[in-house]
Amino acid sequence: WPDVPVTQQRLQIGVSDPSVQALRQRLMVSGDLPREAGISSAFDSYVDGALKRFQARHGLPADGVSGEYTTKALNVSAQIRLAQLQTNLVRIQSMSGDLGQRHLMVNIPAAAIEAVENERVVLRNTAVVGRASRPTHVINSKIYEVILNPYWTAPRSIVEKDIVPLMQKDPTYLERNNIRLIDGKGQEVSPTSVDWFAPKAPNLMFRQDPGKINAMSSTKINFHNPNNEYMHDTPQQGLFNKLMRFESSGCVRVQNVRDLTSWLLRDTPGWSRQEMERVIATRVNTPIKLAQEVPVYFVYITAWSAKDGVVQFRDDIYEKDGNAELALNTTTGIEQPAGPVDDDLLPRN
Repeated sequence: WPDVPVTQQRLQIGVSDPSVQALRQRLMVSGDLPREAGISSAFDSYVDGALKRFQARHGLPADGVSGEYTTKALNVSAQIRLAQLQTNLVRIQSMSGDLGQRHLMVNIPAAAIEAVENERVVLRNTAVVGRASRPTHVINSKIYEVILNPYWTAPRSIVEKDIVPLMQKDPTYLERNNIRLIDGKGQEVSPTSVDWFAPKAPNLMFRQDPGKINAMSSTKINFHNPNNEYMHDTPQQGLFNKLMRFESSGCVRVQNVRDLTSWLLRDTPGWSRQEMERVIATRVNTPIKLAQEVPVYFVYITAWSAKDGVVQFRDDIYEKDGNAELALNTTTGIEQPAGPVDDDLLPRN
């Protein structure tokens, strides 16, 4: 297919520009625009609908405007896309077998979660996953616990790099963010008794109380894994509206997490949606063991289609496909996380 020229003028409905001819050809070749729409320089309603279809199946906002990211996706070569399909076919074939009557599928490049029941997707959730330098791990596991009103314990790296400097500037920071200091005996320590200008950060646990400003907000979902990764709610709901949702340190933030936890707890007696909401309102830390563990699969699939035959593509965010061209919007270089994680969860108040 032809490259779509990068122009100063954004291509959208109502525009007339010679580069629209190449856009029409490109969308025709990939089956997004019917050939009977013809070749012209006019960006009409046919092109608008075709471009929105293209955007939707590439994980882009379907706004019908050929902006920077859309143009980059249009100009990935057919050879690269074919290689992407071949690579992902092998990945998908390796997933064959009994995945479980009820299971969760977390597709990292799509930053999306699907709850599957009897081979049908019953719930989809938008997610925020690990950035390229702190990637979310591919793993097959089982979800064993939901914690309502979780505590958040700050990793040592955050304590040293972020919290101590903040306390030097503002001694009320911990109190305002409901973060308590706990010593090795489980006793609470007053922040006023700590020398925040000492050469080393205090050897204390920094634990944030449950509540709305808690870094994990209402919910934490635990699954067996060696990387101390988990899924969780977030007070920063605006992150789910971003195009590039690759911002965490390995853990996965879940939009509309209560819909997902309701589904997970469906077979756990005593945990209706109403009861779950009641407990969240109390802000009391409440761990819940699932009556039956739910399989969860963290996968890295950048190309696929469903039964409708529509081919979907996503950016190769971690450069696992072997095609640097597909890492359209990321920086290069992946370093494995050195330890437990979500250091981006530092409260910002």
